[in-house]
Amino acid sequence: MKRNIVIAAVTAAALIGGGTATALAVSGDSEGTAPRAADMKVTGAQAQADDRDDDRDDVDARDDDRTDDSAAANSAKVTAADAIAAALKHTPGTAVSVDYDDQDGDDRGPAAWEVDVLGKGSTWHSVRIDPANGKVLGSQTEREDDTAEVRAALKGSSVTAQEAAKAAAAKGTVTSVDLDDDGRDKGWDVETHASGKGEHDWTVDLKTGKVSADKADDSDDADDSNDD
Repeated sequence: MKRNIVIAAVTAAALIGGGTATALAVSGDSEGTAPRAADMKVTGAQAQADDRDDDRDDVDARDDDRTDDSAAANSAKVTAADAIAAALKHTPGTAVSVDYDDQDGDDRGPAAWEVDVLGKGSTWHSVRIDPANGKVLGSQTEREDDTAEVRAALKGSSVTAQEAAKAAAAKGTVTSVDLDDDGRDKGWDVETHASGKGEHDWTVDLKTGKVSADKADDSDDADDSNDD
C-alpha cells in the first residue's frame, strides 16, 4: 500500500540587499487521493441505512406472505383440524404440525395444508391436503434423527395437534400448528388470523388444552405500540 508523502523543499539564496526563502510542499500519491474521514463516515452511515432498509423489506415480504396465506386459509373449506384428520386417515401416526401453504403465486403448485406425521422409528411423513375438499394431493417419506426429542416432548401429553387446532379456533382461523419441544414450557404453538385483528400466536398446553397468548407475540405487540 502506498501512502501520501509530503515533501518539503526549501531553497535559500543569499542576495545583496536581503535574503529570500521559498518553501514548497508537495503531496502526491500514484494511486489517487485517499478518501477523507468525513467521506468515509458518510459512506458507512449510508451502508448501514441501506442494510436497515433491506431488513425492513425482508420483514415486509414475510408479513405479506403470512397475510396471503391467512387470507387463503380463511376462505378454505377444510380447516387445520380437518386437514390433520385427513392426513392421519391416509398415513397413520402422530401429527406434529400442520401449516397452510398458499403456493399459487410462486407457480410451485396448488395451495395445500401440509401435515407432518411422525411414523414408526425415525420415519416422517409429509402429507399435502387439498383445502377445498380434504383429499390427499400427495405425500413423501423421509428419515430424520430428531424423532427422539419429539417423542420425549409428547410423552405424557393428552392433547393432540388436532385438538390444539380446535381449541385455538375460537381465537380465529387457524393457519398453523407446530409442536414446541424446546425448553421447559413445551406445548403446541398455534397461529391464528382474525378479520380486523391480524395474526396472533398462541400456546396450547399439552396436558390441559388451555389456550394462552404467546409471550413473544405479546412482547412484539408491546414494541409495536411503543413505536407508534
